[in-house]
Amino acid sequence: MGLTHIRTPKNFDLDERIERYADAIERNAPAYAGRWAEACWQLDTDAACGTGFTRVHLDLGCGKGTFIAQCARRDPDTLFIGMDVEPICIAYAAQRIVEEGLRNAVVVPLGAQALPRIFGTGELAAITLNFPTPHPKRHHAAKRLVNVDHLLLYRPLLAASGTVTLRTDSLPLWEYAKGQFDAAGYDTQWVSADVRHEHPGFPETEYEQRLTERGAAVYGICATPGQEPDETRIEAGRAAEQSLMCYLPDDLSSLDYVPLGMEAAVENFRNRERKGKARIPGSRS
Repeated sequence: MGLTHIRTPKNFDLDERIERYADAIERNAPAYAGRWAEACWQLDTDAACGTGFTRVHLDLGCGKGTFIAQCARRDPDTLFIGMDVEPICIAYAAQRIVEEGLRNAVVVPLGAQALPRIFGTGELAAITLNFPTPHPKRHHAAKRLVNVDHLLLYRPLLAASGTVTLRTDSLPLWEYAKGQFDAAGYDTQWVSADVRHEHPGFPETEYEQRLTERGAAVYGICATPGQEPDETRIEAGRAAEQSLMCYLPDDLSSLDYVPLGMEAAVENFRNRERKGKARIPGSRS
């Protein structure tokens, strides 16, 4: 959720916290592939109980669980699954779920590459990507949750009308993602440069609140799988410019907020412009 690493707070016993809130942490997620909606609290691999849930919603990169907790309170008929690779995030999200007594939320300590082992075909009604780490450098592009290969990974797991929704404070990531969604054969439901006002139904995360207080806009894309893309279309997405530096606006003075991880690059570009030099050595200004 925007950070590549979260430092352990002082006097924070991670192992103790994980153990205390273990009821909300599912470590055997592949056991539920294809039948998450029929599972119930506590999740049981041997038998389902009750009537199950009507939908399964994945929050990929769930952070500290603010988003799924608010969603779970609002929509008790949907099972909300938060996934994150950061143990501290898992601990905080599990604590929130347990202490709030949410029976329709659980967290999974795995990343995107595990998705095909965890979910069955057409099982997910929605995937949200809330403020994913932009990974602005070209050689880190494979880590982006909105690159064409990740978007192709999600396709078979989504229901026919299932959606992938990106929300980000990074204008360059948003601009990059538009082409990647197209390359992966998605049909956009909406594209917004001001999600907070145009689509106000999203619960606000702690991270988002801190960003907006600093003047950040929230950009977004909501899309659903369309016709399967051919290899030419996919390769075009892979061949697209992968450095997010190239998706910055031409007029850097219009950039009131600098996205996470791009501060040094933007300052360097501004210095070059003040000296009348091209933004990138060897390029045209």
